[in-house]
Amino acid sequence: MSELPGDEWRLDERTMRQAIAEAELASEVEDVPVGAVIVHEGRIIGRGHNQREHLQDPTAHAEMIALTAAANALGSWRLEGCTLYVTLEPCAMCAGAIVLARIERLVLGADDPKAGACGSVFNLVQDDRLNHKVSVERGILAQECGSLLSDFFAKQRAMGKK
Repeated sequence: MSELPGDEWRLDERTMRQAIAEAELASEVEDVPVGAVIVHEGRIIGRGHNQREHLQDPTAHAEMIALTAAANALGSWRLEGCTLYVTLEPCAMCAGAIVLARIERLVLGADDPKAGACGSVFNLVQDDRLNHKVSVERGILAQECGSLLSDFFAKQRAMGKK
């Protein structure tokens, strides 16, 4: 029995709320509020939020942390059959890692018109020249995801930061 399109939307929305909760964790420690979760066979196997400030690591993006956690959970770097939910469109680094990890489906919250590499500026995840293409769903809770970012940066500017 297949799921109805409305059922998939509700599942995507519920799971994106988990990614938003991860983004809120990043915001609490004054890092850019981006969160990600990875689902395999109906259960979350990887979570991550930005930790660049905490770890002083330019690669500590939410997606990268979630990919590592998911690979550890499955015991394989090949994340075939997995869906990645992320509150902000991935950058080029993360999009490349998503392709290399063989993620099947990517569900995005807010688009990133300045650095997005999944359709906004570049589209690495669906480039015909690469050996794997990722299915992309856009705009799941986009306004809520975008508000997290705009509120964060407004607070940072008010404090004279970033």
